[in-house]
Amino acid sequence: MRFIFTSDTHGSVYPINYAKNCPENTGLFCVAAQIEKDKNTLVLDGGDSLQGTPLISYYLEHRQEYDFHPIAEGFNAMGLDYYTLGNHDFNFGYDAILDYVSNMKAVLISANVVDKRGALGIKKSVIHRMPDGQRVGITAAVTGFVNVWEKKENLAELEVLDPVEALRQEYDNLKDQCDITLCIYHGGFEEDLNSGRKLSDTRENEACRIARELDFDLLLTGHQHIPVSGVMIDGTYGVQPPDKARMYCEIFAETGKDAYEFTSKLVPVSSDNPACRKIISRHGFMDGMNKALDTWLDEPIGCLEKEIEPEEKLFAALSGSRVAAIFNQVELEYTGADFACTSLSNDPLGLKKDITVRDVLGIYQFANTVVVKSVTKAVLKEALERCAEYFDYNEKTGEVSISNVFLQPKVEHYNYDFYAGLEYSFDLTRPVGDRVVTLKKLDGTELLDDAAYTLVTSDYRATGTGGYECIGRCPVYRSYSDEMPDLLIDYIRRNSPVAQIINSKFSCRVQNSESVDF
Repeated sequence: MRFIFTSDTHGSVYPINYAKNCPENTGLFCVAAQIEKDKNTLVLDGGDSLQGTPLISYYLEHRQEYDFHPIAEGFNAMGLDYYTLGNHDFNFGYDAILDYVSNMKAVLISANVVDKRGALGIKKSVIHRMPDGQRVGITAAVTGFVNVWEKKENLAELEVLDPVEALRQEYDNLKDQCDITLCIYHGGFEEDLNSGRKLSDTRENEACRIARELDFDLLLTGHQHIPVSGVMIDGTYGVQPPDKARMYCEIFAETGKDAYEFTSKLVPVSSDNPACRKIISRHGFMDGMNKALDTWLDEPIGCLEKEIEPEEKLFAALSGSRVAAIFNQVELEYTGADFACTSLSNDPLGLKKDITVRDVLGIYQFANTVVVKSVTKAVLKEALERCAEYFDYNEKTGEVSISNVFLQPKVEHYNYDFYAGLEYSFDLTRPVGDRVVTLKKLDGTELLDDAAYTLVTSDYRATGTGGYECIGRCPVYRSYSDEMPDLLIDYIRRNSPVAQIINSKFSCRVQNSESVDF
């Protein structure tokens, strides 16, 4: 018996890097070309499919113009059998999910998503009988943190229950009826898979708990984008593919003496594949949409006075980011908040002097909106202490590096925030949690301990995600529905040529008592 598993494909259908406008070894069509499905193979997906590329962004804005769904076409080409929803699949509301599901040939499974309208056809679990009579019991769940992150209006017709308890009930129903019990979990591992060290006290990721408490034979995970070729946790065999359909998990089940024995591997995809080109050719009916997408992406919107070269992550964190300064300026101007904070994606980002829509979507890939929180000086300091944790300091050499807290088990440069409207400084010779030594307004005036200020940030950070629970606990002052990519495009159109923006003052003490200003 063989299983093919993808997860967190994030809108990647074609082998294209849209930001660089060049081929890339990625995409559902590449997976479809390689898997060679047969009658003894089940193909499954773990969600997070409706967000992440300009292709899906464009489709969601123009879906009434097309009689197909590009993501569904990719999965249908793979011969997908069963799938679940990821947290990002809720980002665009019920009707976007319904449009997606209606075009899928596979069966949607989720034990912890309640469909109040009843149009999605969600199964809590299924028993799939293989040609030789073996029965595979399949259930699925999404991280309960959907309730933390998602806008209320997007969950008006949906309810996300506790994933562990929902899976427990389905496992109890399946275990005596099946030869293999399989769980698709859109969530990750909360422990270091080598040392067993607990990585987080939140319930965002609970794969290890599920493995220990529920005794599934197979646990197919996602959400973290960590390549896990195979791991055994208390008798449950787990895997996880990286994101964007760059690799898929191939799992084999063989009958052992007392139980099934599993082996697995991560298989990279290749765009240099005649079978992939043939699949793309068969989907020529999508060419009109792709041409319209390219025209939109290549639309000039403005320019910078000076090009921004890609900013290396540690250098940007220490010396400031011109890209982050633009993001923060957009937020400040749009909301009138006192202060702003923003983060950058894991990849080094830059901007050409002449800017197109493609460039903006390349540097801001998420459909985040902005939220203004009411904060205090104490909250700002606590949030900045979390930022200061990004750095490791070697007292002997004076070397500054990026802390493993932000690198393992998942690379999370996007959880380092850049602030605007503030003068602030870190002393990296001090212990983590006590590194913020200066915190003032940009004009140098002191913040008052008992005063309330406004901080604008993304709706993602406003939930407290990423170690910023102090921000999550603060009351919402105002929220907005316009998405940041649209706000960026509008700002660049109105302010071209965009000059270098200086909206913060940051200094960092890295050696002895000397302070380095950036």
